[in-house]
Amino acid sequence: MKNTIQNSLEKALSYNEYKNLVSSLLAEGKSTGPNQSDDLLHYSKLNDKRMKRLDKTLQLTEETLAKIKEVKEPQTWLVITEGWCGDAAQNLPVLNKIAAENPNIHLKLVLRDENLALMDEFLTNGSRSIPKLITLNKENEVLNTWGPRPTTATQMVADYKEKHGSLDADFKTDLQVWYNKNKGENMQEDILSMLE
Repeated sequence: MKNTIQNSLEKALSYNEYKNLVSSLLAEGKSTGPNQSDDLLHYSKLNDKRMKRLDKTLQLTEETLAKIKEVKEPQTWLVITEGWCGDAAQNLPVLNKIAAENPNIHLKLVLRDENLALMDEFLTNGSRSIPKLITLNKENEVLNTWGPRPTTATQMVADYKEKHGSLDADFKTDLQVWYNKNKGENMQEDILSMLE
């Protein structure tokens, strides 16, 4: 696994490089990843707007700001993502804001479909769910993982699947409404618990 992580880190992008890649692909009428479709392009456009809005409006809580300062050892936060992923669009800006508060935290992003060996080491319930955060120490050993969505949203997904069998457009709308109301707070809570 260490070689897989190292190979992915060598290809990793900063948050701004990732956003620029998504924007330049959108300018060509494309989404990230080998599969191209009108749906993925549509989601990518929505997500690009969401991320830009969150970058401007998202506020970290006082608790997050205090706790993140306590990270004294260098860490890399390696995130597996894709531009068309709605959960990634809601959570990457939160991770970026948190990481920006501490020079010991280095946020790096890789595209899932270009890093399947890495993705397959960090499946969620057997699936290639993203975003997936892998926290690494300075020797690139795994400290922890998080993803693909905050705990409350994960519970919402589980409850909906239990009641309806699968996720549909109505649920996806409800999830986006929850993200908008929550303003990244549940994500911050999850990251703080992960750091303890």
